[in-house]
Formats: sequence, structure tokens, C-alpha cells
Amino acid sequence: MSNYPVTPHINVLDEIGFGKTVLMPGDPLRSKFIAENFLENPVLVNNVRGVQGYTGYYKGVKVSVMASGMGMPSMGLYSHELFNVFGVENIIRVGSAGSIQDHINLFDIVIAQASCTDSNWAKQFHLPGTFAPIGSWELISEAVKACEANGATYHVGNVNSSDVFYGDHEGVPEGLDEVYGLKKMGVMALEMESAALYMNAARYGKRALCICTISDHLLKHQLISAEERQTAFTQMMKVALDVAVAMDGK
Repeated sequence: MSNYPVTPHINVLDEIGFGKTVLMPGDPLRSKFIAENFLENPVLVNNVRGVQGYTGYYKGVKVSVMASGMGMPSMGLYSHELFNVFGVENIIRVGSAGSIQDHINLFDIVIAQASCTDSNWAKQFHLPGTFAPIGSWELISEAVKACEANGATYHVGNVNSSDVFYGDHEGVPEGLDEVYGLKKMGVMALEMESAALYMNAARYGKRALCICTISDHLLKHQLISAEERQTAFTQMMKVALDVAVAMDGK
């Protein structure tokens, strides 16, 4: 039996526990895919609510992978518990994003240097003014190195992390659409988890990074097929795992 504490969302099933770095896709099945295809001797360490958390070894380094679910509330609670209860130092979100820039294409990787948001997540921290959620420089710099080593086309900059996936745009003139507002400010892509992850990491003195593969292009109305996602996401997974290896001992 494990001696690890139990939280409402994580019940460690094996003494191996969690690695110092945890990769977090949104999808539990993608967590399982990463574990089975990249980790040596992966062990299921958590399956509360079917999130599929595994720990194994990559290039000799202990690494974990566990799903975050979708949206900031879900990412927020899992990252909070991993950071504060289970001794995790680095969380790398590995997900998908929708491009809103003409030069950022399907299959490209975006490294979120910072994360805009329409969420009220920061209110809980009782801060004056507006807080700017940013990724950890150590992880960003290692991700750039890993992208270049893996031959990935990548972009570093701002993303937008939203509470809303669909949105109600009925009756809104196209020129006032918030997507175009974000585009003109240089925001690269849209996703739904990074702002909460970055704020939790800042609050608890940990490190976090969001790396996403462009799975659709909102302005060009393009979408990666299910078959194409497999190859595209594999490159992103290798980049994130190489970052985990580089951070071992830091």
C-alpha cells in the first residue's frame, strides 16, 4: 500500500509516486498513449475519475504523465494538488490550440511565454490591478532547445486561455469579434488551461509551461484530422519529455 496522502482527486496507487516533472495532456487517453509509447516500465499511479496518471522513466529520468481534464477549474485543482501535496516541481501542459495568426500553421508548436485570459481565476489571490501569468523561463528555454533538436516548427509568445469554448457571438459584428482583437495584439493561439496553471505555479513557487500543437486554424477554417493528430502530437510529446530530462536535478 502507498504511504502517499489522499486528496479528493488523487489517490496514489503505487510507491513509485510522481516524478519531479509531470506532463499534463487534457485527454486521459492521451496520457495513457504517452505512458505506453514513451515511458519505460510505466506504472498506473492514479485513476480517480479516470484521469490515467502514470509514472515511468524516459532516458533514465523518472517522469509522470496525468490528464488535467478540460478548462481552468480542472487544471487548477490538479496542479494545486500536485504542487502542494505530491512534491511535483514542474508541470508541462501538452495540448492542442487553435491558431489565430496567418503565419502559425497546422502542426506547428506554440510555446506559451505568457497567457492572456478572460477568466476570474486571479481574484482568489487578492491582488491589486491585473496579474500577468507567465511561463517559467527555465522550461521555456529548454523547450526551445528541444524543438530545435527535434526539428519542430515552433513559435514563442502569448496565448489566450479562455473559460469559453463556443461562446455566444450572435449579433456581434465581425469587426468587433474578440478573436480579431487578440490577433492584432499578437496573440498566437487559443486554449483553455495555461493561465490557471501559470498562476498556481507562481503562487506556490513552482515551474510551469504550456506547449501546444496547432490542431485547427480559426481564421483559415482548417482542422487536423484524427489520423494526422497522432503524428503531430508525437513531436510535441518528445519535446516535453526532453524538457523533463533537462530539468532533472535542477
